[in-house]
This record gives sequence, C-alpha cells and structure tokens, in this order.
Amino acid sequence: MKQILLLLIVLLPVHASAFPAEDEIALLQKTIAPWSTGERIAFWAEQFLGLPYDPDPEGEYVSRNVIVTDERVDCMYLAFRSVELALGKDPAESEALALKLRFHDRGVVDNGKVVNYENRFKYGEDMIESGKWGQEITSELGETVTVKGSRGRERVIMIRKQDIRNMPGRLKNGDLIFFIKTPSKRVSEEIVGHMGIIKLEGDDIYLINASGQKNRGGRVKKTLFSEYSKDMPFAGIRVGRLQ
Repeated sequence: MKQILLLLIVLLPVHASAFPAEDEIALLQKTIAPWSTGERIAFWAEQFLGLPYDPDPEGEYVSRNVIVTDERVDCMYLAFRSVELALGKDPAESEALALKLRFHDRGVVDNGKVVNYENRFKYGEDMIESGKWGQEITSELGETVTVKGSRGRERVIMIRKQDIRNMPGRLKNGDLIFFIKTPSKRVSEEIVGHMGIIKLEGDDIYLINASGQKNRGGRVKKTLFSEYSKDMPFAGIRVGRLQ
C-alpha cells in the first residue's frame, strides 16, 4: 500500500508554478514507460497545467536558441515538449528527439545553442502534413468539409465546429487537436490558429492547451473539450495521433 501511495504522489499532475526538474523528469519517464504513447503525451501535457503563457512572439525557446524553456509555454511548445517527453526514455533522449521533430529537416546545435530555428515548424498545418507528429485521423473521426487553404494548398479538410459534438468516444489520450482558423481571420496565411492535447478521465474528454495571447498573457488550462469547442473562435479542427 505504501508503494502504491508513493507512486500516486509521484504521478500527481503539477498545478504549481514550476515544471518538474530534470531528475524528476527522468524518474517520471521511467515510471510511466509501460503506458501507451497517447497516455504518456497526455500525462506530460498535464504537468504544464497552471504554468504561464509565453508572451514572446517567436517563442522564448526560439529567441533563446534552446530546446528547453519549461518556465513559460505557448501552444506549439506545449505540443512539442509533451510529445518529446513522451517518446524519450530520459531527458537527454527527449532533447535529441526535439532536433528531429521540431524541424522540417533537422535541428543543429553548436556550443549549446540551436543555430537553425529558421528551419523549424512555424505553422501547425506543416506539422500535420510532415508525418513527424503522427498520422492525421481527421476523416476517421467524423464528417469533414473542405476550407480554403494557403501557401500552396488549394483546400484542406476539417471537422466543423458544430460537428465536434458528434465525436464522443472516438478521441484518445494524447490526440493532438489543430484548430482551423476561418480564412477571413488569417493574419499570416496560417491555417492552424491554435493547438491542444486530449486527456480522457472516465467518460469526460478534456483539452489541455496553453490558453492565452502573446500580448495579454494566460496560462495552461484543462477544459472539457465540449465546452471549449462550443465557444471557440475557430471554424473547425484537424486531429493527429501518435501510435
């Protein structure tokens, strides 16, 4: 019983102002290694709960040319880091994976600094279509429609906002949700305007996301996906899943 209680304490999600330190990350990665990939992704996303939103327009990790900036989080960094921690067997392997996953080609480190962040994924739609961030399963989850594309894409598919309610039971832990902007609201030809991670608790489906704006701040939140999608300012979603 004592061992079970200790394990539960170790696995409690962090809602404080600090992310686990490297030695704690290593212990947690070892402890949850038997879990499925999706469960591990959801677990790591939950460890960011309560942390402040990253106000840096480029992302603090980009401006500082580093892999790890767990003090502040935007939606892309949350997706990056949660997947990298889930796939790595230890902190060092997770950082090595970041050099593979965050970039169209591959990240390069020189003297402890990432020197080619200009090659990183800047658009969520590029992440989906790269195949590095799992398989797109949008069409498997519900009825899709097409919407105007950008940057060489004529059209892209999505599940409309009003049809998300028809998806219960089809989403899994760790699914990556890419929120599609209405074409008229795009600022820099972006198709994806936000992203988050699914966490299941019994029959409830939650979205973990870095909720905020670069000029206003915010924090990482966990919200019932049905509630979030009902009031969200996006036209629909695309979904990726890592096996």
